[in-house]
Amino acid sequence: MTPENAQNIWFQTCAEKVTAPPLSWDASVDLVVIGGGYSGVAAALQAAQSGASVCLLEAQEIGSGGSGRNVGLANAGLWLPPVEIRKHLGQSQGDRLVTQLAEAPSRVFDLIAQHDIQCEPVRQGTLHCAHSPKGFADLQTRHRQLSQDGAPVVLLDQAEATRRTGSSAFHGALFDPRAGTIQPLGYVRGLARAAVAAGAQLHARTPALNIQHDGGVWQVETAGGTVQAKALIQATNAYHQDLSASAQRYVPVNYFQYATAPLAQGLRDTILAGGEGCWDTGLIMTSFRMDQAGRLVIGAMGNLDHIASFAHKAWIKRKLTELFPELADQPLTAGWHGRIAMTSDRIPKIISIGPNALAVFGYSGRGIGPGTVFGMGMADSLLSGSPDPLPISAIPTHPEALTGARQLFFETGATLTHLVKSRGLL
Repeated sequence: MTPENAQNIWFQTCAEKVTAPPLSWDASVDLVVIGGGYSGVAAALQAAQSGASVCLLEAQEIGSGGSGRNVGLANAGLWLPPVEIRKHLGQSQGDRLVTQLAEAPSRVFDLIAQHDIQCEPVRQGTLHCAHSPKGFADLQTRHRQLSQDGAPVVLLDQAEATRRTGSSAFHGALFDPRAGTIQPLGYVRGLARAAVAAGAQLHARTPALNIQHDGGVWQVETAGGTVQAKALIQATNAYHQDLSASAQRYVPVNYFQYATAPLAQGLRDTILAGGEGCWDTGLIMTSFRMDQAGRLVIGAMGNLDHIASFAHKAWIKRKLTELFPELADQPLTAGWHGRIAMTSDRIPKIISIGPNALAVFGYSGRGIGPGTVFGMGMADSLLSGSPDPLPISAIPTHPEALTGARQLFFETGATLTHLVKSRGLL
């Protein structure tokens, strides 16, 4: 475990183990997967269960990227409401994506049950909490659109939101009973364990050094051996490294989290007593949820690795007290952050990077359900030779302008906001 991961509650409490030794030989398979997060591992599991030979390569450890730094909200859909998704994609493709992602939590929890994944699954829904009257108006619009699509969402008034969350800070909430919470690292490692049991070869600490298509097959070079494959999936998302020829364009955005010590039972009975996971409508969004041991995990946009990161911790402590005054004296025992790959339209992308080869990225903070659905769909598509299983059509390229400047904008905005608010100036 790296020093950074030692401060991550998910790495401290993960009950799942997976055997994924470094690659030390040459291999020839039907499908090679690069990246050991939700998309990559879901693809490997799906391919192996379909009877294909598959080899997955992960540069660090399984789940050490965004999948092991996730909030752990297994939500339905994307950040965008259905009308916006269809506006970007058109009616037919929009319908396909909306339908598949509406079912994403069921796929996640079905996999958890099927493979007995030890990831603290709690399917008691999620609450999108209105931080202001304007935020509640946005939730009313989302409720109307989702209801028109048949989603069983419920708009809660201020009193009910207070009862559900244990906080009087919100003007209402949108409850989605399809969703739930998981231990995010446990989920990806449980999928990986299931993939190995199905016959997949998984190799951690095995960075891909070079990718090329030659003689009708893909060749992926590593320090320990070369993998030849008929098809390739690149699922590196925001943790792509050192493969410039297949790098995709997105805006890297950092998201950090802190956890309290396990709360006393009296506090657990009043804060998120129903087991929902939450996030709010603020521009600088806040998420909060409880883990199995009763730790409150709270997070927001920001990087804990730069000189001004003290502002993030000071702000999160103030925010915790603002939401739950009874937790004012609770210490924050661990803090970590991860990277999100964000696209301008907040819609994930599948890129055709060569013959029988797909890259996926851009979940914009919604990695669990969409990552599972996209990974399995890509595996089915490449193995069948048909685009039909894909949740969204593959495109040849995705231009994304000013990625570095926009990354700086997001981080600077989050830091300044947290600095000002942590000092009580707003």
